[in-house]
Amino acid sequence: MKKIALIFTILLFSSCAELQQVVNNLPQTTGGGFGISNIDIANGLRQALDNGIDKQVNKLTLKDGFYRNQLVKILLPQELQKVDKTLRDVGLGKLADEGLKAINRAAEDAVKEATPIFVSAVKQITFTDAKQILLGSNNAATQYLNNKTNRALYAKFNPVINRSFSKVGADKIWSNIIRKYNALPLTNNVNPDLTDYVTKQALKGVYTMIAVEEKEIRTKFSSRTTDLLRRVFALQD
Repeated sequence: MKKIALIFTILLFSSCAELQQVVNNLPQTTGGGFGISNIDIANGLRQALDNGIDKQVNKLTLKDGFYRNQLVKILLPQELQKVDKTLRDVGLGKLADEGLKAINRAAEDAVKEATPIFVSAVKQITFTDAKQILLGSNNAATQYLNNKTNRALYAKFNPVINRSFSKVGADKIWSNIIRKYNALPLTNNVNPDLTDYVTKQALKGVYTMIAVEEKEIRTKFSSRTTDLLRRVFALQD
């Protein structure tokens, strides 16, 4: 009875900071409920991120996974928006459309090849303060993954994007676009690094979709598909 009374007191009168302090002081055991260990919490966060890859990131690997998804669709960088407009103004709108679709196709292909990279990153990540992340925002674990892995993932992902550009023909499409644009009168020559740009945008899309699943798990009990997820995320309810 005393434990139940304590729980209701916490829920009714504690601020978020006070609630976090109480949870931090709870026993560090491997049991369920409020006795869940920091290791279990960390494993639960990893499982949530894994679910994000399985259920959401894999959607990006399908045809139009980026192109038809408004959350992650890769638009042209600012220096190429004038190229797009100019091509359309001179009747080359179809070529401009092909260019936009090509960079999204490259991202879709690259994410398919690079998915094991993200899985490995999640397995290796160390949560220095799992409880604080658990009690954080709806995308706190994804943000933590981003901060800890973005630079390393970029280095691994960039050559994958480069290969995908050739694989889907995006390199030829954009070489043709740039060549035709630069040949137009009254235009300044452009030579953008599309591989770097698409790499960054594709990574951003991956983190965005992982965050979608994390939010689902945090806000919907039905999305907690394992006992570990149910026990861990019950703490932040």
